[in-house]
Amino acid sequence: MFEQIERVPGDAILGLIEAFNKDTNPQKVDLGVGVYRDAKGTTPVMRAVKEAEAILLENETTKSYIGSHGDPRYADVVLPLVLGSGSPVLADNRASLTQSPGGTGALRLAADFVHTQLPGKGIWVSTPTWPNHLGIFEAAGLKIGKYPYVDENNRLDFAGMLDAIREIPEGDVVVLHACCHNPSGFDLSKEQWHQVLAVVQERHLLPLVDFAYQGFGDGLDDDAYGVRLLAENLDELLITSSCSKNFGLYRERTGALIAIARNNEQMENVRSQMAIVARENYSNPPAHGAAVVREILESAELAAHWQEELTEMRDRINGLRREFVSALEPYGLSDRYAFIAEQRGMFSYTGLTPEQVDRLRDEFGIYMVRSGRANVAGLASDNLPYVAKAIAAVQ
Repeated sequence: MFEQIERVPGDAILGLIEAFNKDTNPQKVDLGVGVYRDAKGTTPVMRAVKEAEAILLENETTKSYIGSHGDPRYADVVLPLVLGSGSPVLADNRASLTQSPGGTGALRLAADFVHTQLPGKGIWVSTPTWPNHLGIFEAAGLKIGKYPYVDENNRLDFAGMLDAIREIPEGDVVVLHACCHNPSGFDLSKEQWHQVLAVVQERHLLPLVDFAYQGFGDGLDDDAYGVRLLAENLDELLITSSCSKNFGLYRERTGALIAIARNNEQMENVRSQMAIVARENYSNPPAHGAAVVREILESAELAAHWQEELTEMRDRINGLRREFVSALEPYGLSDRYAFIAEQRGMFSYTGLTPEQVDRLRDEFGIYMVRSGRANVAGLASDNLPYVAKAIAAVQ
């Protein structure tokens, strides 16, 4: 039977990894893969994570299942991290957390929940959005619509976004990026979040907020502004949270789906369905990453160490953005690319065309996604002049 199976193209980003590894150019630069990197080009294990793992190694007594909703103590620390320790939503017991295999697993849980419990509802994503959003939602059987987010001049198209959301059918799901928009790096201001809230209320939409980069934009609380605004002003909300970036737990697959309902009774109804969705997907989530997060956030000392490290990572990325714009100044390109310093998170929608990206790869060994999305964390002080010169050469 397998002779009927056709080969399909591999993942574009994974293909970039293979091509980069084969490249013999000693000055090659990887701006494609979406992981944090330090000045040495490595993705480090955070010091707080190492300390938490040492505690777990000493004290862990079982490898038994943790249940479809995951570790309750993980929920107890992640809910206030996302919603705020003084959240009225938590005080009213309106929120439920289901631990998931990363933010990607949380998105699949959300998609399957919408498909089974809200039949016929469409789901709307930004243009552009994280490419895997489309694959996940399509695989779950959802009808996907799109709203504009970045215009032809490579700037945030907030007016176009708002106009399009006003036309979404009532009751549909709209996917919003909480911060560090992937792939563009363009985030909404506080004032713009309030305008989005008003339209969501007017159209009776269900927001699904993808919160994969808390702490990588302007800070843990600042990055959560839009999430908390929606949570405190809407009866119903879905949030997908990830610990991959802010705890550096990429391979441990540590995330969560948070559901907010009108009241506690409805929340318990939703929670019961989430358990079934999780059970039918993977039964139980992996335990180790959640245990690490729990150990860190339950300890005032470890939590302080973690926040210091997260600040270092965020400051490094934001500093690289400013340095990158400065490095383009000798070529008369600093004004054209000034927006890069204003973007947030690891990614930047550079505005480079696919043809320019191809030239950067073929002539200079600089790798990024053909859409022009670059991982700023792949830059370093010693390669910035080379990258800037190469970008000038392909203009």
